[in-house]
Amino acid sequence: MRAMSDPSAMKPVAPPQNEPASRPIRTPRLLALLVPVAFAAGLGLGYFVWGRAPQATAQATPEPGEVRRYDVPVDDDPSLGPSDAAITIIEFSDFNCPFCRRWHEETFPALMAAYPDQIRFVYRDLPVVGGGAVGAEAAQAANCAGDQGAYWEFHNLLFSGGFGLTREAYAQYAGSLGLDPEALAECLDTGYHEAEVQADLQFALQLGVNSTPTFFVNGIAIVGAQPANVFQQVIDMELGG
Repeated sequence: MRAMSDPSAMKPVAPPQNEPASRPIRTPRLLALLVPVAFAAGLGLGYFVWGRAPQATAQATPEPGEVRRYDVPVDDDPSLGPSDAAITIIEFSDFNCPFCRRWHEETFPALMAAYPDQIRFVYRDLPVVGGGAVGAEAAQAANCAGDQGAYWEFHNLLFSGGFGLTREAYAQYAGSLGLDPEALAECLDTGYHEAEVQADLQFALQLGVNSTPTFFVNGIAIVGAQPANVFQQVIDMELGG
């Protein structure tokens, strides 16, 4: 385990540009279950520690001076990068979340370029913004596009917001990628990927994730659309052993 500052000295990390870096889930039942988020101030990183998490998914409570790591499986979700990469980043995200969109536009390309072949990036769905209906359908549409071999291309178009997040928009995205819009619409109508999206959502909630985006870098949690240097410090520590 790697050393971190005294947990008693933790204080929240202020998000950039004087605005929240993540979109909280505004569900009364969750608010009653989840405890406040704390970041390790000493290292200035986005290390995230929950006071509660399922025993099956979290390591034992760390000793003072240790980093808590969470056992977050890759599952069968879409991924980029080599399966044996030294760094695995798992993101729980919502296509309808503006902070998630900002992270994918500003931070994601920089990280993948800075660490070629060293990162395996996994995208898991957490559709919660505005009740979650829009994000859930968008997540299913992306998986439907994946059935036609274009998950990541469709994923990127959803975050671009070019046509919005509607049935008509999904058909336009599909057409622009040379996909079959009718097949994608049928996939959505039958709810073929609905169970997969809901499984990601339920896992995240049970783990204690309460905002989008939330990331796990080799099991170390980082919350919010944090800048590249926050991720780089964690990645460099992991690569340095």
